[in-house]
Amino acid sequence: MSLYDNFGRPLLNLRISVTQRCDYHCTYCHSEGEIKRTNDNNRIEMTSEEIVHITKIAITLGITRIKLTGGEPLMRHDICKIVAGIADLSGLKDISLTTNGLMLSNIAQELHDVGLGRINISLVSLNPETYRTLTGGNLDNALAGVKAAVNVGFSPVKLNMVLLKGVNEKDVSDMIMYAEKMGVILQLIELDPVNVSSVYYNSHHCNLKEQEELLRQRAVDIEQRQFMHNRLIYHLPNVNVEVVHPIENTDFCMHCTRLRVTSNGNLKTCLMQNNKLTDILTPIHQGASDEEIKQLFKQANQLREPYNKTLNQL
Repeated sequence: MSLYDNFGRPLLNLRISVTQRCDYHCTYCHSEGEIKRTNDNNRIEMTSEEIVHITKIAITLGITRIKLTGGEPLMRHDICKIVAGIADLSGLKDISLTTNGLMLSNIAQELHDVGLGRINISLVSLNPETYRTLTGGNLDNALAGVKAAVNVGFSPVKLNMVLLKGVNEKDVSDMIMYAEKMGVILQLIELDPVNVSSVYYNSHHCNLKEQEELLRQRAVDIEQRQFMHNRLIYHLPNVNVEVVHPIENTDFCMHCTRLRVTSNGNLKTCLMQNNKLTDILTPIHQGASDEEIKQLFKQANQLREPYNKTLNQL
């Protein structure tokens, strides 16, 4: 039975950041809303056993969908152990992972074999120079990761494309054609004002309304994902394009079913907020029972609230 917050929203999804480490330096990265730390010696990461333990408790509370994020999850040498441990848990409906794809071609088959169901790959541009400027990485490595993900049978494979004004807007049509060619889903994502400067956000934020209008003209059907922020999927003749539009979007926030776990073991209610963190790793280290950790989950759930609210919710 699912938990509900004070706004009637069910808690169905857990997004777990397994590390803050990353081999890219994306200018637009929000680091899952975590406060960025620069001293490697001060980084605390949950062990694979702790991640699986926390997930097992979450499942008993009605959470059935797990997303592993970072940083770059593949930076962890034990990522396959983490996936395998979660995949073995009873009651789980879905386990997925988001990655920049740089190391994916070497590990995709093993991830699939231990139970990873689907995967999201960040791909901000198909232009090698634009890609390198934005990420510091090599486009060919990312494309090899996409190919490997498709070949081993992840379903679906999604490409995450953050739209940046004046930088990659003209790349959308090429990305749609590439997604069609590879048989994957394209996600157009609005830039979040999280962990980027106000100057960067103001100069690069791109409202997705123009892109949505173009998609609407081409779509043969439009689907609304009820338990995923009510976001829209545009079914084009040979490819699907999903639009992630969270900024100043009350509908998006009012249909959030997600709780987050930071890489250092805090429950986090919203990407946009760091003032409502609930530490669960310290109690685990101190020998807290599963029932006590469940209570911390329930307390964190009651702290969840829509970041963008309509007037009648104030």
